[in-house]
Parts: sequence; structure tokens; C-alpha cells
Amino acid sequence: MKPLPDDRGYFGPYGGRFVPETLMAPLEELERAWQSARRDRTFRRELDTLLATYCGRPTPLSFAARLSDNLGGARVFLKREDLCHTGAHKINNAVGQCLLARRMGKVRVIAETGAGQHGVATATAAALFGLRCRVYMGTEDERRQALNVYRMKLLGAEVVGVDAGTKTLKDAINEALRDWVTNVATTHYVLGSVLGPHPYPAMVRDFQSVIGAEALLQVRRQHGSLPRLVVACVGGGSNAAGIFGAFVPYKQVELVGVEAGGRGTGLGDHAARFSGGAPGVLHGTRTYVLQDQNGQVAGTHSVSAGLDYPAVGPEHALWHDNRRVGYVRVSDDEALDAFHLLAELEGIVPALETAHALAFVTHVARRYAKGDGILVNLSGRGDKDVNEVARLEGVRL
Repeated sequence: MKPLPDDRGYFGPYGGRFVPETLMAPLEELERAWQSARRDRTFRRELDTLLATYCGRPTPLSFAARLSDNLGGARVFLKREDLCHTGAHKINNAVGQCLLARRMGKVRVIAETGAGQHGVATATAAALFGLRCRVYMGTEDERRQALNVYRMKLLGAEVVGVDAGTKTLKDAINEALRDWVTNVATTHYVLGSVLGPHPYPAMVRDFQSVIGAEALLQVRRQHGSLPRLVVACVGGGSNAAGIFGAFVPYKQVELVGVEAGGRGTGLGDHAARFSGGAPGVLHGTRTYVLQDQNGQVAGTHSVSAGLDYPAVGPEHALWHDNRRVGYVRVSDDEALDAFHLLAELEGIVPALETAHALAFVTHVARRYAKGDGILVNLSGRGDKDVNEVARLEGVRL
């Protein structure tokens, strides 16, 4: 089988490039630059060096002994992306894209962010390469992620609050695209997930594929065999695509992506695209989108700012349809319980995004034998979420 996407950027019926004419030229320029860079040994060597000496790769695989015992004996392993520089997997993609932007002669980068981790990672990479940086962030997310807003400013980035729509990630992407249309000659848009028009879904996946490549070797070495189950949270889907890609060829490995079930099943109360969405086009790509009966993009809700998005990466849409990956939903309350559980049993405070994946594992671990391996992509650390969790639980800091 030919690797996906195809030459037009499609993963089966999903993906593509649905953008204004003004963005066709910069997207074609980006595609050419990316295809050239990925074949260039010098580019790959520089990226590998930065991942190792700056980003902290390879990240370790931790056996969660106390969590495993608590859940009934299946062996739970954590891929520790929380130990990357800046505290999440987002730095893998941000460094790669900023390195590519410099290669293209761009002097400025822009980004969108929800939970703030991609914004922090982009601001970090921009500082490293001497690029001007602007980050768009919904004002609701600015409130929830005040620590990361200040971190971005410390790193020299301009943070622009977006007060339109739901004031979350969808609206931040809208503003970033408007900026890019106006400034394509000097600016590269560092899109943070496996979303958007071609070549972004494939390019971001490739930059994040280092997660799965490492995890496959590590789990074989530490567990002695492939895991029975690999779990990751899915917002746009970059951390999940990064780890799933290495295991997709192994049919005996079950893959599960965990979406935000929010506070209920009604439209506007969650961000579970595969539970309530339908194929549509958003931000330049065809995929599953939460939408009302008139085809208008629906509002979303999640306790986690990083999962609060009405669409999902097109490769995930294909994996859903061909049943290679199963997608489930976890509620706000379940995620908060898992947030506390990992902290108390393993001394690791996970990001609320990651807590969704952990919550699913707490529900299913007892279905597996004691010798079975369960691999969880611990996509980020939870420092950024402590204030919001305390607020939700009525704790005054």
C-alpha cells in the first residue's frame, strides 16, 4: 500500500486543502520545502541533534508499578512526554517547524494555542532561532491557562487574546489563518496539531512520530513484548498520531484514542467528534466535525483546554472508519479523578488532556491479564492545570 496521505493530501476521503486562493501559494511553498527538508540529511541531522540536546529526547518509558497494582495487575507503562523541555510533546513539532521556517527564509512565526503548551513550545523554538513570534489564544483559554500565557511572554512572544466565538482554540486558529493570509511573505504558521490543510496533517504527524519510534523500542526492551493496548488522548490528535503510527502495522496491538466527553452528551457540552460529529470541512481539511443540523460548527466544552476543539485530524477520521483505532469519550469528572490518582500513586501530576487517557485505562485495565502491557502516552505535565483544578474544586490557593 502507498503511504498516506496521497499526492493531494487525502487520507482516504479525509484531508485535502480547502483554503482561500491567497493561501494556495504558501501551502505549496511549504509542501515543497518540507519534502525537500525531509530528504536532506543535513536538516534531519540538525533536527535529531536538537531533539536530543535541547528537547530532552529520548524521553523515558516509566513502569507505573503502584498504578498497575491499584488497577488490577496489567502492567501500565507511561511514555513520558511530560519530561520534554517545556513540559509536553508539542516541542517536537515546534522545533521542527521553526527549523523549517528558517530554512524557508521566514523571519516571523505565528501559532494558535488552546492549553498553551503549543504556544509555549513555539515561543521557545522562536527564541532559539531568533524569530519573531505571535501566538493567538482564546480569552477563555487565557483565563484557564494564565501560567502559560506568562511563560510565552517571558519567552519574548506577543500573545493576542481572541474574544470571538467560543473564545477557545477554534477561534484562535481562525485569527492565526487571517494573520497568515496577510503576511505570507515573511511569516510561517506553526500549526500545532495534525489538522488544517495539506501538508500540515502529515508534516506534524511526521515531526511527532519520534514518540512512537522510541516507545516501540522501549516497550519491547522493558516489557519483553508488544503491549496489548496503546492509549492516547485526542484533541486535534498530534500526540496520538505520534505514538499510534509506530503500532498501526501490528494488528495484535489495540489502539484507543480518548476524546473529551465534557459535562454531558448534548451538542455544546463535549468535544467528542466521533460520538456526535459528522464529516465536514473546518480549517482547510475534511474530517469529522461537531456541527448542528444546519451544518454550522457547534460549540464545545471540556475541562481540558487542549481537547476543546470541534474537529479532529483527518488521519484519525480514516483510522476511525477503518476501525484500526477505537475512539471513546471520558467525562470532565472522570478526568479529574485520574488527575488525582496518578499524582497520588506515582508522584506524577499529568496534564488534564493526558488525564482523559488515564481515566480510560482505569476503566479497562482489569479486562487484561497480569502479564499484559498497557502503554499510555503521557503527553504533558499538569503544572499548567493546577490553578484551574483548584478553582473547580473550590480550593483557594
